Amino acid sequence: MLKQQHDLSQANTMALACMADTVVTLTDEAQLDDFMAYYRDNDEQAPLFVLSGGSNVLLPATLQATVLQPHMRGIHLLEHTDDYVDIEVMAGENWHELVLYTISQGWYGLENLALIPGLTGAAPVQNIGAYGVQLDDCLQYVRAYHLPSNTWHQLTASDCQFGYRDSMFKRAPNTWLISRVGLRLHKDATRILASYGDVQSVAQRYAEQDGRQQPMPADVMQAIIDIRQQKLPDPKQLPNCGSFFQNPIINQSQFTALQVSFPNIVGYPMPDSMVKVAAGWLIEQAGLKGGGIAPIMTHTQQALVLTNHAPFMATQEDVAAAQDYIANCVYEKFAITIMREPVWVQADATIGLGNHAI
Repeated sequence: MLKQQHDLSQANTMALACMADTVVTLTDEAQLDDFMAYYRDNDEQAPLFVLSGGSNVLLPATLQATVLQPHMRGIHLLEHTDDYVDIEVMAGENWHELVLYTISQGWYGLENLALIPGLTGAAPVQNIGAYGVQLDDCLQYVRAYHLPSNTWHQLTASDCQFGYRDSMFKRAPNTWLISRVGLRLHKDATRILASYGDVQSVAQRYAEQDGRQQPMPADVMQAIIDIRQQKLPDPKQLPNCGSFFQNPIINQSQFTALQVSFPNIVGYPMPDSMVKVAAGWLIEQAGLKGGGIAPIMTHTQQALVLTNHAPFMATQEDVAAAQDYIANCVYEKFAITIMREPVWVQADATIGLGNHAI
């Protein structure tokens, strides 16, 4: 389906005002082949921009591009053994609904990633992660279309060059359109990861309510859903794009020095004598929980989240003012630079920092 001069303000969870020149919604891979043939034959000059569920992007007021929305649906069981299952998930499947479905089937590994907004096709771009688990822990492959060469590719997890909240796709925006993702999930109901925050205690409570001594993956999933709902606003009620700032990674010596002045600083050990610091804690300790520059404010329950209090009217520039203010306050207090996580889209569909500090 092709639309001209289409309003995308309701197609991004931050609800920023955005009008796109052209939007093409794709419901199967053949449609992409057909559109790209048309695009080449007509010597189109408009840049291409891939937009998934809009949960991790900051759109400009006008987007002078042809927007491709991969909304293919389907979940396919490829192989199963006593120990694991291999499934293939189409890009347009809602991520949280996928997590619920896999747990209901007794397929485990995604429970820690519950309630992350967005569609499955965008998950590899950001290498989504939460509560000690990242997508690349279970991803087997990605099928994606390489827009510059008009060719399909089957990419292994290694090919995707995953890192913390990072991937090859993120570093080369508007180059790939992901159509499907292959995942390997396990069947061991005793294997859980519940060491982050309050997950263990909440999951334990669910287990005991069910007459069990040890939590199962479904208990962990429900615990994470509860915790996230308590801390994170529903984008449908209060527009946001989830965790706005990445948890910064600093060296151990800097972290140790900070502990002298801030003994309660929250950090998690990383390889190579590095420490991942909780950005939400830094923002809160800088006195900015619930603060910012209107209409973009940090959430009163979770300082890591920026919320839009003027949906469909606020713009990128409003976000820029708030994020720069928050980042500067954190740096002044801790000498730590916090970086934006959502993708900044410019009017010509290129990705960049714009004129802003982060």
